[in-house]
Amino acid sequence: MAKLMKRKELEQHLQELDGFSKPKILLEQYETRAHIAACMLHTIESAYGDLYQKTVLDLGCGCSVLGIGSVLLGASYVLGVDIDEEALQISTFNISQFELSEINLLQADVKLLPQMLEGTKKFDTVIMNPPFGTKHNKGLDSLFLEIGLQCLNEKGVLYSLHKSSTRDYFHRKAPGWKVDARVLAELRYDLPATYKFHNKSSVDIEVDFWRFEKKN
Repeated sequence: MAKLMKRKELEQHLQELDGFSKPKILLEQYETRAHIAACMLHTIESAYGDLYQKTVLDLGCGCSVLGIGSVLLGASYVLGVDIDEEALQISTFNISQFELSEINLLQADVKLLPQMLEGTKKFDTVIMNPPFGTKHNKGLDSLFLEIGLQCLNEKGVLYSLHKSSTRDYFHRKAPGWKVDARVLAELRYDLPATYKFHNKSSVDIEVDFWRFEKKN
């Protein structure tokens, strides 16, 4: 097995990636900061071995920070899915900067993804930083989770970030989804002023880093 890249080195690589120039409020386009992405991915691999030589779905990939980081930690294949064409253009540029051949991109509405992937191999690992489900997108965080779980193989696992205020809700939903759900860490998501309605230079949002594992 290849030696695991150090977290700090991974973070430095991810800091080189381009982000959104004009994020779309209706899509809740917030970048996954390099520090948080590196912490997530390094934990996924160092504690659970869920990236090295695994097939990965980066759901709502945005600029592909999580997908590119997964390949840097040894993922054999990554499919990045996003509904936004401009986000995928940024992803394409970022992927080309690292000359990665292990990542494919797909423009798709998350609701249609299971049908689009029908008959193809399901994934070992799903990673995502979905919309928080606020304002115009109520329930979208839960929808992303349900779709992600449908795209896993029998022994698959899903990792995701969600607002800490939704913790009880997801613990209640987990038995119905037939998954073991566990909060691995509580993080502070440093959200810079992105949209016109943001009247502070940055806001710390309390988020949970989740691991959802299918029950056999």
